[in-house]
Amino acid sequence: MLLESTPVLPAISEIGRVVSVGDGIAIVAGLARALSDELLAFASGVRGIVFDLEPDRLGVVLLGPSEKLSVGEDVRRTGEVVGVPVGPALLGRVVDALGNPRDGMGPIASTLLHPVEAEAAAILQRRPVTRPLATGVKAIDAAVPVGLGQRQLIIGDRQTGKTSIAVDTLLNQKTTKAVCIYCAIGQRGDAVAKVIGAIRDGGMMDRSIIIAAGNEDAPGLAYIAPYAAMSVAESFAAKGRDALVVLDDLTHHAHTYRELSLLLRRPPGREAFPGDIFYLHARLLERAGQFAPSIGGGSITVLPVVETQAENLSAYIPTNLISITDGQIYLSPRLVQKNQFPAVDLGISVSRVGGKAQSRAFRDVAGNLRVTLAQFEELEEFARFGTRLDEVTRARLTRGAATRAALRQAERDPMPAAEQLAVLLAAMDGLLDGMTEERTIAAMHAIRTAVRADDTGLAVKIANNEKLTDEHRTRIIQAARGAIAALGGHDGTDA
Repeated sequence: MLLESTPVLPAISEIGRVVSVGDGIAIVAGLARALSDELLAFASGVRGIVFDLEPDRLGVVLLGPSEKLSVGEDVRRTGEVVGVPVGPALLGRVVDALGNPRDGMGPIASTLLHPVEAEAAAILQRRPVTRPLATGVKAIDAAVPVGLGQRQLIIGDRQTGKTSIAVDTLLNQKTTKAVCIYCAIGQRGDAVAKVIGAIRDGGMMDRSIIIAAGNEDAPGLAYIAPYAAMSVAESFAAKGRDALVVLDDLTHHAHTYRELSLLLRRPPGREAFPGDIFYLHARLLERAGQFAPSIGGGSITVLPVVETQAENLSAYIPTNLISITDGQIYLSPRLVQKNQFPAVDLGISVSRVGGKAQSRAFRDVAGNLRVTLAQFEELEEFARFGTRLDEVTRARLTRGAATRAALRQAERDPMPAAEQLAVLLAAMDGLLDGMTEERTIAAMHAIRTAVRADDTGLAVKIANNEKLTDEHRTRIIQAARGAIAALGGHDGTDA
């Protein structure tokens, strides 16, 4: 019987060796059948991704510390690609780019592994962006609206509040059912800790996932981190849920890719970046969208963050990302100098598809808001020369200053749509004209309190996507005037 049993076929196992080790990369020889993007296992326990295929060597990006590797050690093929655990078990957790826990809360009970690289959904598997994503930020929801399934770039110089807007948007999803994924790429540990603290304090940690690849980690982890975040989001979208992904930031991601490419002797292209940097981010962001019921019917909204230097929007990476995404929210350092937070420059910011998802009530206000601010900024520059101004021009300057002041908003204070609309209507009707900064803040707080206490049906109209009638507009302005009058002093009636 033993002779008649099925013979055991010999297993073929290729073993290579490490030729050289660099900062985050290794050169391997002897694995002639290895495939691109295949996962390799080193004898020291470190893993790596096949990045370059040469006739006599492989360029490997390491997913662990290069200090553990030594020249001459064995390398084996795994026949797999890099994967990340996905599913509800990740909610409320802080993990690295491979899904390993980093919060000290024990192992993650997820057996489902998805590859970090995946093909984007086809056009016929997508649906138009028609549902709004409320950010809770007045300047964005009114003038640069974002829809579920949109890719909206957040761009600006350092210290202009890019991460703050992304985190506030995430916190504003507390009233929705969206799953939020914050991906920190190359950020300092203390910066990531502040974001985690803000999410926890805002009560969103149970529906959030933090994927952190810090500047102290291997460059390979920072390289795959945004792809891992998209794979996690896709697992929720496939079950019909909405996912919001913040990629903070793709400037660090591009720098990491450049570093790895140059170490592996890839030929540098424009501004020392490889020529495929556009494809690197395009294949990442194309995975977002509003999907058809045939593939789950969920959506993935992406807010990639990118840093500019000296307001240079025409630099290589910002230009790439502006052309890939559906619009951008530009944060101006000039507005920061004027203590205007959030520093959203409505003249440069644009949303190419979000307008169709915006509520009709907001749409009626947004057009007048942009015109009022555009006229004000033009007149403000003109008035700096000390020219004598007529009454009409002075009135426009006063109204514009009040409207811009009404767009100010504190961090970690996302506003419901009804409160936003009431404040903006009051400002554009002149109720805030001529007020000091402290007085304006108090007036806006009073208006918000009045809207919460005595709902005029505004929230229902916004939720039902109904047009704002003249009668309803008048009721809101009267309620705002009464709230300001209750403060005592100026109520805007003399404007």
